[in-house]
Amino acid sequence: MTTAEASTLVRLIERNPTITGAEIAAALTPPPQFEHASFDSYRPDPDFPSQQAALARLKEFAGAWRAAQRPGGFFSRKRPARIELPGVYLDGGFGVGKTHLLAALWHVAHGPKYFGTFIEYTALVGALGYAQAVELLRGAKLVCIDEFELDDPGDTMLMTRFLGELMAGGTRVAATSNTPPNALGEGRFAAADFLREIHALSANFETLRIDGLDYRRRDTEGHAVVAGDDEAVRRTAEALAANGHRTSLDGFDELIAHLATVHPSKYVRLIDGVEAIALTGAHELNDQNAALRLVAFIDRVYDAEVPLIASGIPLDEVFDAEMMAGGYRKKYLRSMSRMIALTSGELPPHD
Repeated sequence: MTTAEASTLVRLIERNPTITGAEIAAALTPPPQFEHASFDSYRPDPDFPSQQAALARLKEFAGAWRAAQRPGGFFSRKRPARIELPGVYLDGGFGVGKTHLLAALWHVAHGPKYFGTFIEYTALVGALGYAQAVELLRGAKLVCIDEFELDDPGDTMLMTRFLGELMAGGTRVAATSNTPPNALGEGRFAAADFLREIHALSANFETLRIDGLDYRRRDTEGHAVVAGDDEAVRRTAEALAANGHRTSLDGFDELIAHLATVHPSKYVRLIDGVEAIALTGAHELNDQNAALRLVAFIDRVYDAEVPLIASGIPLDEVFDAEMMAGGYRKKYLRSMSRMIALTSGELPPHD
């Protein structure tokens, strides 16, 4: 291996990143793939009218909000109908464009404004403390929460209280979560669950249902791609490194063990600067805590648009049957969808 190759071939398990509350707050913006998301670039599927309806309603939500900030405000004769509720919740399955619409809303908002996942906001509170986190976001015009999670009652109560204080000060809130496709029984996440769990704030939210197919799988069927055996993955990683792509190479078990030593809020720093991730020896997981950490890691990899190269079983098969039948099923389904997309995508061009 040449010196240049070695300099661009890294091991994630050797990284021990740190991140401050101020850095978390500064990073509360849409992920790179939604940097230019707009209402105009959203393409509703004509087979699912709820997508066009949600788009139209969000435009009204944004329009009325902007009208209040123009001279004349809500008393302008040309203002649209006033939106009474300060919160909007996008309820739908994987890959129907909820995050795109959430980012589009964020882009048209006047600042200060914040966009992050549920775990990023809870990490912010953990890093700064509750009072300081509220003070930091106080006065925000819009707070967007992608992938609102209700698995931990303590975190749910914390976020309900947190949002309540912000909304009392005039902040508007937009949130999303996921509903597994075609799931009618256990594991289905729907608006009723969201509103029940945030009951103290439920009257402040309007629900917009968005049906449709997962865009990540419209042209990607089957399983996550397996890139040959362990040796083939190593050769691929070394070749990418030799061509100037900063590539990580780790064993699947080693990475899973390392994730347990890093707080999920720091996973984004774990992959900082990495252009491709190579894993050897993927296999089925039987530890739910390990599986949930992998889900959080895959979310950050997906947001950063970093391709995955793996050997072993297809990555979308790593969650065992017991997990897939349990209460975290919606998380695993989302992660499986993302792993399929990440292993079948193309490597971004090297600068």
